[in-house]
Amino acid sequence: MGGSVAGWLAGAVLGVVLLVAGIAKRVDRGWPAAARALGAPAWAIAPLPWVEIGLGAVLISGLLRPWPAALAAVLLVLFTVLVVVNLARGRRPPCACFGARSHEPISALSVLRNVGLLGLAAVAVVA
Repeated sequence: MGGSVAGWLAGAVLGVVLLVAGIAKRVDRGWPAAARALGAPAWAIAPLPWVEIGLGAVLISGLLRPWPAALAAVLLVLFTVLVVVNLARGRRPPCACFGARSHEPISALSVLRNVGLLGLAAVAVVA
């Protein structure tokens, strides 16, 4: 496993978030439409839940550290850019980050949440 307990714990928490998000998207039949409304690229919509589930599981396991945390950080940056672009254009589609459980429109809180998750990813990468 390698690394510190703090690094593993940060990665595990981030892994749980990604695992829950991926599963929630998989069971929400309306998630693809919500992802399109947010502006997600069509090619990314179908595989994204599986990527989140797999990445979450690897982060929880602590295997291959720090690479899964670095990949999660890239994913979170992409999500954050998508949210910021929508907000800058005055658009506030539903987040759909956790499938049907997250139907509130995106906001500055969405950005702050992602920044917090990026912090966890950073700890998991460097600790």
